[in-house]
Amino acid sequence: MTLARLDLNLLVYLDVLLREGNVTRAAQQLGISQPAMSNGLKRLRDAFGDPLLVRTSDGMTPTERALELKPEVREVLSRVEHFVQPMTDFEATTSEQVFRIMCSDYAEVTLLPGLLGRLRREAPHITLDVMTPSDVNFHDVEQGKVDLVINRFDELPSSFHQTVLWRDSFSCVVAKGTLAGRTLDLETYLASRHVWVSKTGMGVGVGVDPEDVQRLGWVDEALDAIGHKRNIAIFTRHYLVALQHAADQDLIATVPARAARLMSWNKDVTTVAPPFAIDDIDLTMAWSPLLHNNPGHRWLRQCFREIADAAPA
Repeated sequence: MTLARLDLNLLVYLDVLLREGNVTRAAQQLGISQPAMSNGLKRLRDAFGDPLLVRTSDGMTPTERALELKPEVREVLSRVEHFVQPMTDFEATTSEQVFRIMCSDYAEVTLLPGLLGRLRREAPHITLDVMTPSDVNFHDVEQGKVDLVINRFDELPSSFHQTVLWRDSFSCVVAKGTLAGRTLDLETYLASRHVWVSKTGMGVGVGVDPEDVQRLGWVDEALDAIGHKRNIAIFTRHYLVALQHAADQDLIATVPARAARLMSWNKDVTTVAPPFAIDDIDLTMAWSPLLHNNPGHRWLRQCFREIADAAPA
């Protein structure tokens, strides 16, 4: 088969089929009928000499050849998108664009105030639509339905572009009355009750098993490494709620230091270093390759980069 004989629209069909694994959903994504999508799959099979998708008990399963083609097809289409996209300059002062950003409340309260101040000065007509990690999945990001995701990620699809905005250490936030003049040594830490907080990655979360240390995250893994376990009274996915619980109850919140700094106004709490070593975490910004060369997105990413670089360590 030569390039002249290949309908490049078929690559778009193949990209969506491999992503959706379903002819009906692929047709809906492309806005075509199911028979047209089925005909496209037949033409693709003829073109590549491979069934590409085979019906199994798990649905339409990609063949080995299809799995080899998937990243190559995505790369080709991404390049074509770049070539045909009008590369007009982005005028921040007049743009009325809506940027959709997914982030945890930790990232939202530490990063977005700086961005809002900059938008007020440089881009007063731009609107932000801020979503929580539970509102978004990897497919939304890959399709460019979400402009940026900012969080701590254990893993991201290899096709995504990403950059670390900053590295953060940990602090313990505790009501002064809880310590009652004591220092927060390891013995006091273990004898206290704690509020657990985490919302990494993206997607709908599941309930926490207090006995599954590996899924509890960095604080509990660090404790487990030295043979200890903390007494967790409440699990939450909201950093600001965890900080409030620490202020109002006899609980300790062990959170990223930049989040802990948000309680500096409260004279009834104190912020101290944890009495054991916890690995630092990275706050990462990621986005779809489909948006990588968009001038407006380049401008927004640069804003976040400069705001993060200028933030106090």
